[in-house]
Amino acid sequence: MCDGGAVDRVFVGVFLNAYETPPAVIVLDLDATDDPLHGEQEGRFFHGYSGCSCYLPLSIFAGNHLLLAWLRSASLDASAGALAELLRIVAQIRDRWPQLRIIVRGDSDFAHDAIMSWCESSRVRNVFGLARNPQLCVAIERQLVTSRRRCQQRKHASRRDRDFRCRTLESWDRSRRVVGKAEHLPQGANPRFVVTS
Repeated sequence: MCDGGAVDRVFVGVFLNAYETPPAVIVLDLDATDDPLHGEQEGRFFHGYSGCSCYLPLSIFAGNHLLLAWLRSASLDASAGALAELLRIVAQIRDRWPQLRIIVRGDSDFAHDAIMSWCESSRVRNVFGLARNPQLCVAIERQLVTSRRRCQQRKHASRRDRDFRCRTLESWDRSRRVVGKAEHLPQGANPRFVVTS
């Protein structure tokens, strides 16, 4: 019988043993990527964003090192289980390197209050994509206008940034730092946002 916990620890152990001395900083990348299915596999689920029946595995990488590969049904939220896995992985890393600077990074699927709150209370920096919405676009409206004008004058992409505080109406328990990229391309506006520590 396979001991799943022991297997999970091996992945992190291989990463730790790859270094003679601790790195100055590591970035833990969270990702949930669709894995399309072509049969009647157990746990399959039609995922509307992917447009197919698939699994939605969760992976965590540190550079090229795979620290977690967890096969999950696509019926779950992309962030399901991510916090528990981060707790385990960061604890194992800090057992070896207690002072290591750690950054957690992911797309907007992981910009959940529980994950960010844990990072903030655990000396773990974080940066997550943030889905565009009207409130965020209003916050960078002046920068978007400037980028549009410069793009039209120069006929190539123009970007401006704005750093501001933001709080969701219900899902975050506090305001957080958001950085907005007010980009305008010849094809049109392309605003992007991240929430970060």
